[in-house]
Amino acid sequence: MRECGDRIRRERASPSSPRLVLRRVLVLSEGRQFREAAQALQKLGASSIAAAASDLPLDLLVEGLPHSAQLLETLFNKLIASGQRPNINAEQVVWQLVKLFSSLDDPTLKTKVFRLSKAILEYQPDFHRLLTQRRKSLDQAIQGLGSHGLMQDASGLTHLHSALKNELLRHIDAYKTALHRLDELHLVSSDSKKPVDASHQRLLNLHHHDVQQRLIDNKTILTILDKQALQQLRPLIETLATRVQNDKEALFCISQIKKLHPVDEQIPVAKLLMSFSKGCGALLELMQAPESPCNSEGYHSEPESDCDSGRDAVERYAALYYQSRPRALEALDSLPDLMHATQLKSKILFSVVVLAFRTCKSIREQKIREVFHVLKVDHPRIAPAQSLREETMRYLSASSDTFPLDDAENQVRSLVCDTLREYKCLEESAALKGYVREVTRAAWYLVNQVPPYELDTDFQTPVRMQSNKHQRHHSADRTSDMVRSYLWPGLHLQNICVYKAVVITGTT
Repeated sequence: MRECGDRIRRERASPSSPRLVLRRVLVLSEGRQFREAAQALQKLGASSIAAAASDLPLDLLVEGLPHSAQLLETLFNKLIASGQRPNINAEQVVWQLVKLFSSLDDPTLKTKVFRLSKAILEYQPDFHRLLTQRRKSLDQAIQGLGSHGLMQDASGLTHLHSALKNELLRHIDAYKTALHRLDELHLVSSDSKKPVDASHQRLLNLHHHDVQQRLIDNKTILTILDKQALQQLRPLIETLATRVQNDKEALFCISQIKKLHPVDEQIPVAKLLMSFSKGCGALLELMQAPESPCNSEGYHSEPESDCDSGRDAVERYAALYYQSRPRALEALDSLPDLMHATQLKSKILFSVVVLAFRTCKSIREQKIREVFHVLKVDHPRIAPAQSLREETMRYLSASSDTFPLDDAENQVRSLVCDTLREYKCLEESAALKGYVREVTRAAWYLVNQVPPYELDTDFQTPVRMQSNKHQRHHSADRTSDMVRSYLWPGLHLQNICVYKAVVITGTT
């Protein structure tokens, strides 16, 4: 240890020729003195930085992240300034940063690597596209993992394999019946291949009785084979093929992650994919940020605060669909009156979201009017009044977890129950009450943001699916782009879609 320290002290006092500077950087890096190594590297000129970059142990520096961030940032900035692009594997820096964001819960990590993320993006702008594509693949794989749920069968919801078995049995029975009927009607004989029976001249000479009998025979066979129940095999096969592809994509993503670092196969696949997707997202946010999110003392700037607030708002809304809605749907399945009413249950949960937003907006406006009345604000459109409105909304948003919303929740639940009076079970359903409470809380938070979030209330059908505002449900017909129904409304911020509506596509 003393010998290593002596070497570092000697290198600090060394001359600044390119060869000795590089040697000093190597020695300081081996001793994990990355800040001093960055200062030494800064002395290299533009003509010698490319050669030095090729000799630097990039693997060692990457393993030293986030502590080596300043040294790597200096390296890439000097390469950018020199206009040179030596043959170094800069991509490994990107994936190491993604790994850190996915595995470390360090609130200071963004501060440590912010400048490095900007430098490496400027050094190779294509990294942004690479990260975006990888994150999209991960998110699609996560969504695919959740597409192995129950299927709608003639008997209700069931597993895909059970639905396939039932469908195949129905086909077998129908085919056996059709074969037996063909034999009974003597429609197939040993000489049926003779063309004379189907000649054009003979067909035009058939009498009324012959045509009538032919119609009866063909209609008999058609009735056996052309049943609505026998039309479900192809969609089931397509669903099976989709699920196979989804699992292939998920395992492919895991294999890509394994190339970066060892993976514990005891950890759920979805958890691994989500953590890595989170890492890609965090690094993309740093690359896209117009300014540093925090200064050297660790204070966060306004852009990152706004970004975090916006991300939190959208995540709250997404949690309603991915967490609250499935729990509520499962609970409503246990109600005898609603057990087989699949579409009705989906419409109930959808309506709660729309009603909650409408109710919360109404209450917000009422509270703002009360504030204006108390403060004698007679002109609500002047600048001070608009500032007061925004501050009031911010307060209502900040106090959303404790703000009394019992009246709003009761109003939403009453509207649903009054519309469906024949289903008395809804009035006593604790699951519906809990779902209304979660949705109303989230809606209250969203409508009180500045600027406020709005639901996309354009529920027109049929309409062609738009990739910028619709996402197809996993059970929908992927061969059709016509939207037939909505499972979940989209969310907009200043007329920009921040969460796509979940839709069912299909043909008429």
